[in-house]
Amino acid sequence: MSEVIERWNVHPTRQWLRGIRPANPIEFDEEIGAWCAYGYDEVEQILGDHATFSAATAKYAAVQVDPKFQEGDISQMDPPEQNKYRKLIGHAFTPRVINGLEDRIQKITDELIDEVQEKGSFELVADLAYPLPVIVIAEMLGVPLSDRDLFKGVAFDIIENMAGLDFVAGGDGIEDQIHAAEARLKPMLDYMADQVAQRRKQPREDLLTYLIQAEQDGERLTDNEVVNIANVLLITGHITSTMMVGNTMACLDTEPAVFDQVRADRSLVPGAIEEALRLLPPAATLSRVTTREVEIGGVTIPAEQMILPWVSAANRDPLKFDRPNVFDPARTPNPSISFGYGVHYCLGTRLARLEGKIAINTIMDRFPKFASNPENPPTFFPSTDMVGVRSFDVLYK
Repeated sequence: MSEVIERWNVHPTRQWLRGIRPANPIEFDEEIGAWCAYGYDEVEQILGDHATFSAATAKYAAVQVDPKFQEGDISQMDPPEQNKYRKLIGHAFTPRVINGLEDRIQKITDELIDEVQEKGSFELVADLAYPLPVIVIAEMLGVPLSDRDLFKGVAFDIIENMAGLDFVAGGDGIEDQIHAAEARLKPMLDYMADQVAQRRKQPREDLLTYLIQAEQDGERLTDNEVVNIANVLLITGHITSTMMVGNTMACLDTEPAVFDQVRADRSLVPGAIEEALRLLPPAATLSRVTTREVEIGGVTIPAEQMILPWVSAANRDPLKFDRPNVFDPARTPNPSISFGYGVHYCLGTRLARLEGKIAINTIMDRFPKFASNPENPPTFFPSTDMVGVRSFDVLYK
């Protein structure tokens, strides 16, 4: 689906977003200084084999980040270390827990759209795609909704000013960029540390208190681990959902006939979300490091080499997907790996999909003439490794 890319100028450096495939499934990128995997089978193999392709990549980055930012970060862990944290966090995202949130998510969505109709203008990201997942996860954690502008400011600022590839590639000014990113994140760390301290004194019925009190194998999390886990849930979790909703509506807006089809047959809404995730995955790439010499995709990669599995390229692999660049909500099967694969499969997937389904169905119910504003077209985050709508001015009357 190169139309949405060309129409709204999504970051131009990744050619597969424009329907052009890399020459080989595995290549070494001299500019980044890392191996890159583009083929579906190769990306799936990398994500599924944590013994050979470790997620603990931080120590191999061009510049080292303060360790206090990494305590409890399960994205940087492999089993068995990761198991304790996934079990603790996973209790908050079971099917029963998430299904129990459906009515509340619908109510929040209705209230946000009521506000849109009262004021007479609609900016999709600011008015719905951003606040919906933030309110949901903030309520789960038990943090005040009045502070959501802080969460948005920190998250958007980091995405716009610090690409994950910079940590790998290094280069001039990278240390200053990383120190600036740490400084931008510090207010969130301080904020969440204060919330944790409050729960120590006065426990509540919320996820933050659960993380403080829960035990796994006789051990509890440290305060710093709780702070970092909560920040990951709050910032990373909502950004994925925000981008997913924005990207889905961007795809539908680009294909009016498909939009009409989905509007008429709501059973296609989940498929539309999956197709948007496949074509425009919020996390375009991840990072791994080889623990041993390995042959993959016809090349031999030595041990201790950084490798980037490009999910966004794998999701358009013609060896795996028929008509890979076509947005088809009826595509079956649709084995995209936008939420990861293997032991690092995203814990919040079920929640994100539920939020997306409710948001998009409600948009179609309440705004039968939904369309982007041609005089103020959608913009995307200027990131090489994340794909997401940054702003989306809506015409609906």
